[in-house]
Amino acid sequence: MTTPAHPSDQRGHLLTEQVNPESANLDQLSSLEIVDVFNREDAKTISAIRSVRHELADAIDRTAENLRQGGRLFYVGAGTSGRLGVLDAAECPPTFCTPPEMVQGIIAGGSEALVRSSEGLEDRSDDGASAIAERNITSLDIVVGIAAGGTTPYVHGALAEGKRRGATTVFIACVPKEQVAINVDIDIRLLVGPEVLAGSTRLKAGTVTKLALNILSTGTMVRLGKVYGNRMIDVAVTNTKLHDRALRILCDLTDLSREQADDLLTKSNFSVKRALLMQWTGLSVDESDRLLAQHQGNLRHAKQAL
Repeated sequence: MTTPAHPSDQRGHLLTEQVNPESANLDQLSSLEIVDVFNREDAKTISAIRSVRHELADAIDRTAENLRQGGRLFYVGAGTSGRLGVLDAAECPPTFCTPPEMVQGIIAGGSEALVRSSEGLEDRSDDGASAIAERNITSLDIVVGIAAGGTTPYVHGALAEGKRRGATTVFIACVPKEQVAINVDIDIRLLVGPEVLAGSTRLKAGTVTKLALNILSTGTMVRLGKVYGNRMIDVAVTNTKLHDRALRILCDLTDLSREQADDLLTKSNFSVKRALLMQWTGLSVDESDRLLAQHQGNLRHAKQAL
């Protein structure tokens, strides 16, 4: 079992636990000054992402390749980190029309921990390993462990079990490698420095983690052909807002009026991707599906094939 480099009850040395000199007098500041401190500190999240651009690109490529072969993406975390993983996973089906099992979030304490703190459960590494075993994770899957301070036993247990099963393992933390070492395939360190409120990693650490997950999941879906240009052509048309978005995409990418686009969307069984291919090629629903299947759902490749 992989363990943190230091005992979990001695965390003062961690970057995420240190005191930020820029906010040392936080309780004496005016509200406007508090906002300004946060603004200056949050700006560090952008450079932190830039410093791991190669690692993020590697994670996108490997995740897309595995998902293309039928694998799944799992985010594992506790507390804020776990909730961010669950959030990103939950947003994939409506945004990219992915099946719910393709991207999943695992949080210590289960669904109840999403709305009620259960941070004590993060200390159980065996629970993390069990969560991986229960989902029958294999070499086709990707396990992304998220731990701002890097030491969460639940996450380490999950990653160790994932690695034992041959899964691609990714670690996302906000502390340097020399503070917490771990054996994973891709090691992403988002170094944003000490928090405005010492040790509160729901702040900068949470923000930069959300940025990284946005890039990882969206980049993966781009590689899977769920985007044309910068349009979400696999959007699930499940409510008024998304129906309107689908019609605007069709109108923008074709010469159709809104009424014509609505008719085409209905004929395509409310698939923007299928509707576009039908409009551009004159193919039927079934013919469009066959062509898309031949090109693994990639609209641009299917269009170019004709």
